[in-house]
Amino acid sequence: MGLRINDTIPDLTVETDQGTFSLHDWIGDSWAILFSHPKDFTPVCTTEFGAVAQLADEWEKRGTKVMGISVDGVEEHKKWKGDIETFAKTTAGFPIIADEDLTVAKAFDMLPADAYLPDGRTPADSATVRVVFIIGPDKKLKLSMTYPMNVGRNFAEVLRALDGLQTAAGEGVATPANWNVGDDVIIPTSVSDADATAKYGAFKTIFPYLRTTKLKG
Repeated sequence: MGLRINDTIPDLTVETDQGTFSLHDWIGDSWAILFSHPKDFTPVCTTEFGAVAQLADEWEKRGTKVMGISVDGVEEHKKWKGDIETFAKTTAGFPIIADEDLTVAKAFDMLPADAYLPDGRTPADSATVRVVFIIGPDKKLKLSMTYPMNVGRNFAEVLRALDGLQTAAGEGVATPANWNVGDDVIIPTSVSDADATAKYGAFKTIFPYLRTTKLKG
């Protein structure tokens, strides 16, 4: 069974191109994003790692650490980072887990249904499914997104989802479809109209179960 929302992630000790870490210690009191890739020196993944590198200021602004996962070794990761940085025209300052024995891929249930593990494996046959895991400071899984190998991820959506999670957690609200920072949020049905007025001020009732408001500040 794979990880489910609100499961505590496994506290694995992982080897990366920046040293060895306990996942829980590495996360600390931050939010964290783990994103997996099937192999170094692959085209879609190079563009994605580049996109993550270009968003370094955005991750920092949100108090969020990022770590990649790939099934090759530390030395391959270090060489691949040269290509990533050339492509992105910026430093790739985040660590990449060297998951050569697929310990992380198995613990996080990231292998495709038809996976097998031949010698001289290729990305197609022992690939980690390309997953984004967003993890809270409590070390619990808050959101996951899974992509096939031939569709690049939209990291603007990862940022938007992270903003939604942090806003929901910090303000006790929910976010509607296509929400972005500054848009109206949804007041939980567990909050009475009187309490909603006291907490949020003015709000709009669309249906008895759908009330929206703008957050102060």
